Amino acid sequence: MGFLPLALLASAGLNKSGQQSYGVGSHTFTVPFGVTSVSVVCVGGGSGARGADRNGGGGGGLSYGNNIVVTGGESIDVQVGAGGSYSSPDGSASWFKTSSILQAGGGSSGGGGSTGTARNGGGSGGSGGLDQYAGGAGAGGYSGNGGNGGNGGGAQPTAGSGGAGGGGGGSGGSWGGAGGGGVGLLGAGTSGSAGNTATEGSGGGGGSSGGGGGDGSLSVAGNGGQYGGGGGATRNDWSGGGGSNGAVRIIWGRGRAFPSTNTGNV
Repeated sequence: MGFLPLALLASAGLNKSGQQSYGVGSHTFTVPFGVTSVSVVCVGGGSGARGADRNGGGGGGLSYGNNIVVTGGESIDVQVGAGGSYSSPDGSASWFKTSSILQAGGGSSGGGGSTGTARNGGGSGGSGGLDQYAGGAGAGGYSGNGGNGGNGGGAQPTAGSGGAGGGGGGSGGSWGGAGGGGVGLLGAGTSGSAGNTATEGSGGGGGSSGGGGGDGSLSVAGNGGQYGGGGGATRNDWSGGGGSNGAVRIIWGRGRAFPSTNTGNV
C-alpha cells in the first residue's frame, strides 16, 4: 500500500499537460515529477542594424525538438538570447540543455541557424537588406526560413520577402528601413507577410502570431518584431533599429508536439 500513492502520482504526472516559457537570460528548468519527455521551441535574438555596413539586421533562427527524454526532478539549463542593438548588432543564441542539443542561432547580417541533435524542424532567420535604409529580416519559421529584408538606397528601395511560418522581411525605404517580423511560440500558423516598398519602409508581418516589425520613418528605422525579428537600417552615422529578443518554450503531456499538435496553452 505504501507504494500506491507514488504510482498514482507518477501516473498523474504522465497524463498532465503543462508548459513553461523563458525570456532573455540564463535559467534552470526543473522537470515536473512524472514527466518523461518534453517538446521545446527555441528562437534566437534578432540582429540590430549594421551601422558600419549600413545593412539591415538578420533574423534569429528557430529550432524545435519533440520527445526529448527527461527525468522528473532533473535540472536543465536554458539560455535565451538577446536581440542586438545599433552599437552591438549581433543577436545571441537560444538553447535547451546545451547548444549541441537544440539551438536557435542569433542573427547577424545573415540569419541565425537552426541546429541540434534533438532538432526535428525549424528554419534559419532571413538575411538583412543591403545599403543604407535597408529593411531588417524576419525570424525563422516552423516550416522554413524567415523572409529577407528589402534593400535600401535612394529612390529605389525594394520590398522584403515573406517568411515560411516565420517572420516576413521588412522593406527598404528611402528614409528609414523597416524591421523584420517576429515569430510566435504557440506553434505553426500563418506565414509572415513581406513589407511593402515605400519612401518610409513598411514592417514585415509576424509569422505564427509573432509580432510585426516596426515601420521606418524619416531618418528613423523600425525595430524587429517579437520574437527574433531583425532591425531596419538608417544611415551609417545614425542610430538603426534594434533586433527583438529570443525566447524558449517547453511543453509536455500526451499528444503534444511541435509544430502544431496541441501546442497551445493548455
